[in-house]
Amino acid sequence: MNGGAGRTWAWARVGVLALLWGSTFLWIELALEALTPVQVTLSRCVLGTATLLVACLGSGRRLPRDRAVWGHVVVAAFFCNALPFALFSIGQQTIDSGVAGVLNATTPLWSLLIGVVIGSERGLRPVRLGGLLLGFAGVVLIFAPWQTTGPVGWGALAIVAAAASYAVGFAYMGRNLVGTGIPTISLSAAQLVAATGLTSLTLPAGGLTPIEIDPKTAIAVLVLGVVATGITFYLTYRVIAAEGATNAATVGYLLPVVSVALGAIVLDEVLSLRMVAGMVIVLVGVALTRRHKQALSPSAPADIPPALSAPRA
Repeated sequence: MNGGAGRTWAWARVGVLALLWGSTFLWIELALEALTPVQVTLSRCVLGTATLLVACLGSGRRLPRDRAVWGHVVVAAFFCNALPFALFSIGQQTIDSGVAGVLNATTPLWSLLIGVVIGSERGLRPVRLGGLLLGFAGVVLIFAPWQTTGPVGWGALAIVAAAASYAVGFAYMGRNLVGTGIPTISLSAAQLVAATGLTSLTLPAGGLTPIEIDPKTAIAVLVLGVVATGITFYLTYRVIAAEGATNAATVGYLLPVVSVALGAIVLDEVLSLRMVAGMVIVLVGVALTRRHKQALSPSAPADIPPALSAPRA
């Protein structure tokens, strides 16, 4: 395959990944029409786990066996899966799916802030610091605390907390799981297994509510769990392996655009000028924080979880 065709296929893979990731918020919104947040979260974890276990089996990979590794996996599963998945479902009860997608894109900002606090980001360049401040200014513009009150405000806060939870989980994974020699797909499957167990503990908090599944809800839950969670994790692994983590990270910039577009087209969500401005400011801020960062080597993906390459829903 020549260089031009190869680049076309590379961008096509990134585009498909962005579409799948960005659609997550749409499927959550549809699933919440019949299910509680706990039920949506648990269904997503169970179906995603089954998908990745099948992928592991098909690729000849095994789940980790070391107890210490599983201890780290459980912590990562809490911050990268169980908690943010639940917060997205809770938050989207009161805010639009497009807004959720934009606020999710703040994960790199939280990651940089955590890096500054724990000392892993030393000698922060002015341009990256400016990007950090600009990005959070965009969040404030989206959040609009001067006019947002009640459940809508709490919903937006839940999504921001989910993005921050991802950042905490990524920092923990970077210190305790990266470089262990365990394939990414095995770690991802193990994380969802642990996340399923953690989410099961929350069943008394609304998970046992009787439900009536109609075809639309069933399709939304199935796509959310199998495609937007399980298959997306696996495709991320493949994109990192084929193009490196830098190209995979591009998805983070496309994801909010996809979520906003799907929300407007499918759910008739209204997008105000303030929201558009806030989204643009957030994405510009995120882009500035990534400047001067050393690109990850394509030879490293086997040890790098997909979560570390780009924000996910």
